[in-house]
Amino acid sequence: MRELLRFQPLYQSRIWGGRALESALGRTLPAKSSEPIGESWEIVDRAEAQSIVVGGVLNGHSLRRVLTAHGADVMGPKWPAEKPFPILVKWLDCRERLSLQVHPPAAVAISLKGEPKTENWYIAHTAPGAHLIVGLKRGVTRARFEAAIADGMVEQCVHHFKVAAGDSILVHSGQVHAIDAGNLILEIQQNSDTTYRVFDWGRVGLDGQPRQLHVAESLRSIDWSDFEPAPVRAAPTSGTIADAPEFSIRRVVLGAGERFHVRAGEQARIVSVVSGSVRASLDNGSGSRPAFGQKLDRGDNVLVPFAGAFTFSAETTAIVLVTENFG
Repeated sequence: MRELLRFQPLYQSRIWGGRALESALGRTLPAKSSEPIGESWEIVDRAEAQSIVVGGVLNGHSLRRVLTAHGADVMGPKWPAEKPFPILVKWLDCRERLSLQVHPPAAVAISLKGEPKTENWYIAHTAPGAHLIVGLKRGVTRARFEAAIADGMVEQCVHHFKVAAGDSILVHSGQVHAIDAGNLILEIQQNSDTTYRVFDWGRVGLDGQPRQLHVAESLRSIDWSDFEPAPVRAAPTSGTIADAPEFSIRRVVLGAGERFHVRAGEQARIVSVVSGSVRASLDNGSGSRPAFGQKLDRGDNVLVPFAGAFTFSAETTAIVLVTENFG
């Protein structure tokens, strides 16, 4: 099985979402309704959510079915067929600010019956003056933070910084965080859906009721030594933008006509187009220019199987993220 795997997006309604996935990425969203779209789950293998292959010989198959039947080809010969795909890829349309939240570190997650989640945010577009919130302000203690929750002043305890298109930041389990209004983000994360809300800015949910908070769980999960982490700023050159035990991400910057290769027999990878467009072609092994292949536009995410060798050629100036080392 040497084909690129493309999947049908799974759109999620969120109180803080909008319609930017339509305008910025050219998506066809579900019919307009009172419920805004905040997330598009691009690649996911969970009991409650399954990516479905679009096109090719596995068209219509779930990612779980693919890994069960073709795990060696997709993930490598040592991959256990029952093991879930370890990465979840999402687009986030943050029309409004998200809650202040934290994901539990692995040691804490076990006792809370949750899942750890380290994630990377790549800023594809941002409104002027938009911020991210990651980590604590220097010197903030747990006691001060708890008092600020009670007083409704927790925003004074967290680290704000401005962002621009092309910036990114790796958010580890245990880092308190929130995404400010006006950001369109590609989130690449561990396969987890455990989030503890510590504060929600006085907002109510789609049902008109205050959203559930998880203050006790949050206080147990927050890393109280995590102060003012710095983002990776946009750059005109290729390089690593995230390097964690759970995964790493390379930014590949291509001029029109430039190419990069993914070799067979190394590892599975995820290729995400965040700017411009590229064409993906199966390598023929001859060293000559590959045959006409699939076009990948901004917003597209594909799974490159272990057994496949591909060349990605930029049709325009393009930026591609390559997620790897997650096996």
